[in-house]
Amino acid sequence: MTDAWSGPKSVSRRKWLLSTGALAAAIASGWSLEEPSGKSAGSAGPSASPSVPPPSPGATPTATPSPARTQPRTPPPRPTHSPVPPPTRPVFTLADYRRAVPGPAFPPHAIALTIDDGPHPVWTGKILDLLSKHHVPATFCMIGNQVRGHESVARNVARAGHHLANHTWSHPTRLPKLSPAQMRREIEMAQDKIYSTTGQAPKLFRSPGGGWSPALFAQAAAAGMTCIDWSDDPKDWKRPGTAAIRGRLLACKPGQILLCHDGGGDRSQTYAALQQVIPALLAQGYRFVAL
Repeated sequence: MTDAWSGPKSVSRRKWLLSTGALAAAIASGWSLEEPSGKSAGSAGPSASPSVPPPSPGATPTATPSPARTQPRTPPPRPTHSPVPPPTRPVFTLADYRRAVPGPAFPPHAIALTIDDGPHPVWTGKILDLLSKHHVPATFCMIGNQVRGHESVARNVARAGHHLANHTWSHPTRLPKLSPAQMRREIEMAQDKIYSTTGQAPKLFRSPGGGWSPALFAQAAAAGMTCIDWSDDPKDWKRPGTAAIRGRLLACKPGQILLCHDGGGDRSQTYAALQQVIPALLAQGYRFVAL
């Protein structure tokens, strides 16, 4: 028996298309290569997609949209700061800071509170709440590998409006004696982590333990950062007792940069001292500023 359109032997429409020159014309007219039974050639189950009917006469062909591709999300590149001239000494006071970073004069009786070695999952949050209660700004000098694992805490600091400083990636106390490449790696790794986590790219750099060298000044300056130190150190990292920390901080003078810590261990003494020091200094007319 002869198929009306296939010739002397019964063959499928797919084979006829492949065995003749009609394949291109069939595709252009919207024909499907599926068997009339609804099964794909050589398939034992239902077709994965139904046949596309030929277009109606006079209809405008519509392109089939390709499936959207999910592109991996890449963080924006870290903003870089223009290099600055290498200093010969770090910033110790607000007067030093204003000479290094020109801007509006600080108010009378201004002091700056800087907080090092965080973020910490316990003490950073407690100090943040205390600062918020008294509307006091601060500068948090963050360690890169402390941000790792405590990203939400670091973001809370930034969202509260405090300023951030780069305090190296791993807090090496021998930083001034390392090679320039190692110094640069410590600075850049911390900078990348702080920025990718908080969206803030620090413009300030503090060396662990306040150790400096010409080579370290040069590396920080090449990264466009101002080197900052302090002028009032209660040595709270030694845990000398709440009274000792409180007494040293209350003895501060206008224009000084105060040093405290929220990371590196148990900072309950620091927190207890700040609970008393901050309202006491405000009552004396001091005004806290962020660097």
